[in-house]
Amino acid sequence: MASHTPGAPVFAPAAELPDWALRSVDLANPRLGAKALTASDDFFAEVSRMLNPEPAQFVPGKFDTNGKWMDGWESRRKRVAGHDWALVRLGVKGVIRGFDVDTSHFTGNYPPAVSIEACVSETDEVEALQAATWTEILPASPMGPNRHHLLECTSTAAWTHLRVNMYPDGGIARLRVYGRPVSTLATTAAGALVDLVAMENGGRAVSWNDASFGSSASALLLPGRGMNMGDGWETRRRREPGNDWCVLELGTPGTVERIEVDTAFFKGNYPDRCSVQAAYVTGGTDRSITTQSMFWQTLLPEQKLEMDAIHTFTDEVARLGPITHVRFNIFPDGGVSRLRLWGKVEAK
Repeated sequence: MASHTPGAPVFAPAAELPDWALRSVDLANPRLGAKALTASDDFFAEVSRMLNPEPAQFVPGKFDTNGKWMDGWESRRKRVAGHDWALVRLGVKGVIRGFDVDTSHFTGNYPPAVSIEACVSETDEVEALQAATWTEILPASPMGPNRHHLLECTSTAAWTHLRVNMYPDGGIARLRVYGRPVSTLATTAAGALVDLVAMENGGRAVSWNDASFGSSASALLLPGRGMNMGDGWETRRRREPGNDWCVLELGTPGTVERIEVDTAFFKGNYPDRCSVQAAYVTGGTDRSITTQSMFWQTLLPEQKLEMDAIHTFTDEVARLGPITHVRFNIFPDGGVSRLRLWGKVEAK
């Protein structure tokens, strides 16, 4: 049994995500602009902690003026009728596949049940949101102590805001909202140069052959530069011939003019080289698209990479015209923080 230093934080283990979550992004990630707007009560632990992208922690012996410090959202014990709730703005409007309602470290203070409602709103003003038309997208679901609750959502609509209901009170360590952003690139001004594969623009990771040191290749598409070596896509050390790769879908069809490969924080483990293939795909499934990707045209021939640097390629980018997908190859393995595909949206 592993030893633990008394008083040191205990971090919650990661959830074992099903395929629908692995191939989605967390729409409630503050890195995308998500925010907990308000709550009916967060006496013991402020609601903003519920969206923290880091694993929930428990710190023995840590107290604040209201009692035991808890890493998440926790309301006081309700002594009247009703239930507690929180309003959350998603980082981007998106279609939700499901949730991880995580009660890690909440044992005698977890909510017996949770439901989630959604709406579309152009404002974060609380009174306007309270008066909005809300649709239940997750019916009241039983909760247990100190565990991840992975719950699918059947709604196919796109939403901007959520109302998270706890029955009647208690604490939620983390809320993850797995889904896919809805691209707004179609309304981009003609001729504007945009990152066609950015997560906030609707880009997504379709598939990848390995992500041993990260959850998925989706991290490549997050906003901003990586914060540390754990904020990117990193594969294991390859012990056989070949190379590692991932397939990415653009937010909307477009023509790529500039490619940026950022190896921020990857120093002794960055790839030696990289290349990009591309195609305009119509129809098919993620699996069939992945199979086809081996034979796509070359958008960027093999390029030498360096550690902890932004590599910009313009003249080297082939003029293939509009594309919808790319295959990003790294040779032979390693870690990349971000990939940017700067280009113009296909004219309709």
